[in-house]
Amino acid sequence: QVQLVESGGGLVQAGGSLRLSCADSGRTFSSHGMGWFRQAPGKEREFVSGITWSGLRKDYADSVKGRFTISRDNAKNTVYLRMNNLKPEDTAVYYCATKNVRYSSDIYYEGTDYDYWGQGTQVTVSS
Repeated sequence: QVQLVESGGGLVQAGGSLRLSCADSGRTFSSHGMGWFRQAPGKEREFVSGITWSGLRKDYADSVKGRFTISRDNAKNTVYLRMNNLKPEDTAVYYCATKNVRYSSDIYYEGTDYDYWGQGTQVTVSS
C-alpha cells in the first residue's frame, strides 16, 4: 500500500519561500516518478512539476518555471518542491502523486495518469 504524506505548507507573504516535502512509504520509491499538482478554490487541479525516477528529467508548468524547483532524495523516500518568489496566485492546496510504473523516463502531466495521491498541504500567499 502506497502512502504519500505532504508537509511544509503554510502562510507566507508574497515574495517569500516555502519548501514542500512528500514522503513515500510502502514500496520502492527510488524506481518511481513523482509529480506535484495544485488546486485553488473554484479551479481545476493543475500540474505544477514532475520528476522521473532517476531525477534526470524534470519539468514545470510555465507559471512556476524559474521560481519552483523539484528534487528528490531517494535515501529518504522523499520528493521536494522548493517554491521561491511566491505570488498570491500560487495559493492552493498542493498534492504530490505517483504513478505505479517503474523506471519510466516520462513526465506525466495529467492527474488521471497518477495512481496514488497524498492528502494535500495548504499554501497561502498573502499580498
